[in-house]
Amino acid sequence: QVQLVESGGGSVQSGGSLRLSCEVSGYHYDHWHMAWFRQAPGKEREGVAGIDSAGRMKYAESVKGRFTISQDNGENMLYLTMSSLKPEDTAMYYCAAGPGRILPLSRLLRANEFNYWGQGTQVTVSS
Repeated sequence: QVQLVESGGGSVQSGGSLRLSCEVSGYHYDHWHMAWFRQAPGKEREGVAGIDSAGRMKYAESVKGRFTISQDNGENMLYLTMSSLKPEDTAMYYCAAGPGRILPLSRLLRANEFNYWGQGTQVTVSS
């Protein structure tokens, strides 16, 4: 049974930094893809950053240069390091994992490519 548990959210001021963590269990594929999504109140869920087993990464334009996705296979962890945070980054952030296959990079941030989701961790950025 795949389980994803996020942590590390909180409240920060504009310009601050946070690192989100996702503890992954039960997820064992030779080929895999994982990502961070976020959803603000009244808005659709959007892909923020994705990574796959080939080491390819994809970022939403709105976070390029500010967010970094990384993973630690040895500790079964996925991370999202966020810097230069803006009020518009305020959202619930979700860790997601997809079934074992290789995706075209263009689809790495599409929610329908992921079938395992965590419960989310709230990030609030004040101006």
